[in-house]
This record gives sequence, structure tokens and C-alpha cells, in this order.
Amino acid sequence: MTTTLGGPGALMASETAQQPAVWRGLLAESGPSGASGIDAAAALVRRRSPRFVLLVARGTSDHAALYAKYLVEITLGLPAGLVSPSTFTAYGARPDLRDVLMIAVSQSGGSPDLLRTLEVAKAGGALTVSVTNNAGSALASTADAHVDVLAGPERAVAATKSYTAQLLALYLLLDRVHGGSGVADGLPDLGDEVLARDAEIAALATRYRFAERMITTGRGYSYPTAREAALKLMETAYVSAQAFSGADLLHGPLALVEPRVPVLAVVSAGPGGEAFRPVLDALAERRADVLTVGSAGAGVVLPETADALAPLLEILPFQLLARHVAVDRGGDPDAPRGLRKVTETL
Repeated sequence: MTTTLGGPGALMASETAQQPAVWRGLLAESGPSGASGIDAAAALVRRRSPRFVLLVARGTSDHAALYAKYLVEITLGLPAGLVSPSTFTAYGARPDLRDVLMIAVSQSGGSPDLLRTLEVAKAGGALTVSVTNNAGSALASTADAHVDVLAGPERAVAATKSYTAQLLALYLLLDRVHGGSGVADGLPDLGDEVLARDAEIAALATRYRFAERMITTGRGYSYPTAREAALKLMETAYVSAQAFSGADLLHGPLALVEPRVPVLAVVSAGPGGEAFRPVLDALAERRADVLTVGSAGAGVVLPETADALAPLLEILPFQLLARHVAVDRGGDPDAPRGLRKVTETL
């Protein structure tokens, strides 16, 4: 079913379609005098030369932070970890964070637990950088440096353009900390190419109209995509979707796999995709219903791009799929039950 103007999922459809334009805008504003603040933040990080990186986020932004963890460890060669905000809020931990860079990733910049975590980190000696879609937020003003992802207003509850803008902003930031050029100029055109296949994804969605459970999986840079894909299916189509790293899937959850439980596998052409091959073999042995998405293998084949940038393209078919499945099941992904655009936790 194709979403009609003003019908169920119209906001999500519109914001999904805006992503290549958002990327073009962010790339144009990522230079020394650009509105994103990426160059200034990267210069500050280089001056401080942190020895460890911590990332803090919630929800969809947590998947962007996980992507950044891979970037930090692979590109910068620094250890990186994801923070549990409750250690700073509920438990009152006050660790020594000298020589640590903490990056807070948030769409709104308004979640109290992220703000408190950043405040405690600064008090503990950390260099702090916020990455948000709201330059006027408390998180932006509290951090030592702020990166604006410049996605523009996002009204649909399910994040689409703000998520991929976060991915691109984090890529550009960390690439420039490393001294790179942040070359991603061809990416928006590839994004347009993928989104033009909406009718193809709509046809695939009919396979999952009555699915109650799904598994999403990937390795390396593709693992955050699997996590985000599962969230999109849960919050829009109310499918019980579980995300696993391909390696973790083989360590026990493989027992969940049966023909009635579809598996959505993200397979890139990079090292993560190559490491995923044994997972595909194991799924084939179990006669699993597998749909692969990525630049390697069958299924939904995407244009090849740099391994670190592939997640921006890989998530697009899942955003389309989640919306179509939700609408096919009679729902409205713009108004998922029990959810609001900004969730405040402490």
C-alpha cells in the first residue's frame, strides 16, 4: 500500500523522503564556517587528545551512538563505551573522567538523564560534545562543543531523517578528528536512488503483514542498523522484533529461528558483511525466511559506498518497510499508541 498525501504515515513518508536533501545540507554546512559546528568540535577534540571515548544516548539516538562506537574504535583507534545514564542519575556515580571525551547524542537535546550525565561528566574532567537536532537545547548549551545535525523539524514520532543526520554528523566529526576529509559527496544521490524503490519495498511488506515476531541481525557497522530496524518495526507496526549481532545470534538465540519467524539481515560488502557469512549459512540450514538488505548478496541490493557510510543507505529500506507494514496492518505510524516525540527519562 502506498501512503497517500495526508493519510496514515504521511508524515513519516515525507520525512523519510527528505533525507538526501538533509544530507546535502549538512555536507554543505560542515566546513570551517558552516552552521553545523563540526569543524570547531573536531578541532577542540584534537587539541585535548582524549584517551577514551564515552557515548550517551537513548532510543534511536542510542543506535547512532553505537555506530559512533565502531567509528571511534576503527577510525581513531581509541577504546569506546556506551554509558548507562542511570549510573550517574539513579546511583549517583561520580567517576574520574579526565582524558575522556563524552559525546551525547540526542534528537531534542531535552532528556533530563542525558543532560545530567553530561553535567556530571564535565564536573569529572571530561571534554563534552553534544550532537543534536536542536541548537537551542539545554544539552547543546551545556556541552563544551555542539554539533547541529541540521535535520530540520521532525514531527513524526518515529525518527527517520534525524537518525541518518546523526550518523552523517558523527561520521564527519570523527573523520575530521582523525584528520580526514570527510568525503561523502556522492551519498545523497545514492540515497535518492534507494528511496526511489519505495514500490519495491511496499511489495515486500506484504510478506510481513501478519508476522508477530521478527529477528533483525547484522555485524560491524551494520549491527546498529539491525537495532534501529527492529525499533522501527516495534514502534510503528507493533511487531515483536528482536535485534542481535550476527555473532550473538549464533551463541543461543539461533534456537528462536524457524520458518514462521522472518529474519531481516543487514549484509554489507565490508569486513562486517564477510564476517556475517557463517550466520547466513546457519540460517539456511534452519530453512529460515531471510530477507537480506545491503550491498552484498541477494535480496534488497543497495549501491556500494564506503563501509563506514553504508549504514546511512542500509536503514532506508527498513524505514520504508516499517511504514508499509504498519499501514498494511491498519495502523498509523505517525501516531503510534502510547508514544510521544520527546521522551523524558531520569
